[in-house]
Amino acid sequence: MSKSLVTFVGVAHPWMCDVMGHVNVRHYAAMFDDASFQLLGHIAGQDDNQASQIGWADVRTEIDYRHETKAGALITIHSHVVKIGRTSITFEQVMSGSLDGLVRASSRTTSVRFDLAARASVALDEAMRNRAAALLIE
Repeated sequence: MSKSLVTFVGVAHPWMCDVMGHVNVRHYAAMFDDASFQLLGHIAGQDDNQASQIGWADVRTEIDYRHETKAGALITIHSHVVKIGRTSITFEQVMSGSLDGLVRASSRTTSVRFDLAARASVALDEAMRNRAAALLIE
């Protein structure tokens, strides 16, 4: 994963676990969502502190759960781009144990660059395409 970006580092807290003793799916989704803000911010070249009427709209997400995650597990998410469209980015995120490297889950998402005022997609500019290409793993 030489072109991947570390987009999340955290711990599976006991309050994230369900009655079966492992992290509930809603918390996987939250960790992947936090990671996507990092990835898309790097691609856009800006973060939320910069005023902008352009954002991102996720239009598809698929999560594969591969190994249960219990309280106390140290988690790292690596993210990379798998496809660059005219107005969209498709990216994969891999959640693994920070110490054991065991893949816990992976997520594949397509996010569209979105004009918040016009409520319509907008084309990725050349700089964004270049930053996305630097993270592209086919």
